[in-house]
Amino acid sequence: MKSQPDLKLLATFLAVVRHGSMAEAAAELGYVPSAVSQHIAALERDMGVELIVRRPGSRLILTAAGRSLAQATETLFDATARFQDTAHGIAHREIAELRVGIYPSAMTYLLPQVLSTLRARRPGPRIRLVVVETDEGVPRVRSGDIDLLVAYRYLPEDPPVPSEALTITVLGREPLVLVTGAEPGRPRPVELAECLEREWVSGYAHNPDRRLLLRWAGELGIAPQVTLETEDLHSMLAMIRAGLAVGLIPATLLGAVHDAGVERVVLPPGAAPLHREILAVSRPGARPPIVDELVTLLADAVEGA
Repeated sequence: MKSQPDLKLLATFLAVVRHGSMAEAAAELGYVPSAVSQHIAALERDMGVELIVRRPGSRLILTAAGRSLAQATETLFDATARFQDTAHGIAHREIAELRVGIYPSAMTYLLPQVLSTLRARRPGPRIRLVVVETDEGVPRVRSGDIDLLVAYRYLPEDPPVPSEALTITVLGREPLVLVTGAEPGRPRPVELAECLEREWVSGYAHNPDRRLLLRWAGELGIAPQVTLETEDLHSMLAMIRAGLAVGLIPATLLGAVHDAGVERVVLPPGAAPLHREILAVSRPGARPPIVDELVTLLADAVEGA
């Protein structure tokens, strides 16, 4: 027996099974009846077993082997059709699943509304979310483990940067706001000079947010004392609300409404406002349409934040 029967012979066999007649199968396939008979005989030789009982004047009857082969052939052809549909979709940049990496605060404040809007517009591939910081997510984009990474960049020279392995789309700028703990009954806004002797909270020494803070402070001629270090923005904000520190917080974490637990620090005239860039990182080449649509929605969300 051949390890793989001829698909043309199998197609003829299924047509005969459907119609119960070689003549009717021949009419469907555009063959002469003798050609169909030859196909069935060839298939039986390949399989080494009788598949159809042929009696003059009677309808064809499948043997047990014929029934088994008919079921297996239908399964094969159904799977082949699904494969062809999937391959066609892939060729036209359609996918079944999109893996999106996103940093934690964007997962909370940026992505939910974007995904709700996307889902309401059209059915699409399943979106699998991976919460990951930018420095850990970029290598996973390169490796193909993540298809699209929503990332941030505090300083222009910091990664990620465009390369042969990465495509970078700037979604917008997120303001960074200097805040301190709110004090009930405080009669006037807090000035930067009042904060210089307080403890500051920021990332660790070589983190991008820490380096941005120190560069900005150097331009203003001040030296904030960072004594509380953490990479978790929610922890930073908790310490600030508790009146323990002053720090730079991304605007989206403070919300559209003024956060009752913090107060914005008034910067001196001429002090440059700070921000971080929000980026979409993917691999070069043609992207599925869902990626472009998601990037557009993310850019709109960043602009409106």
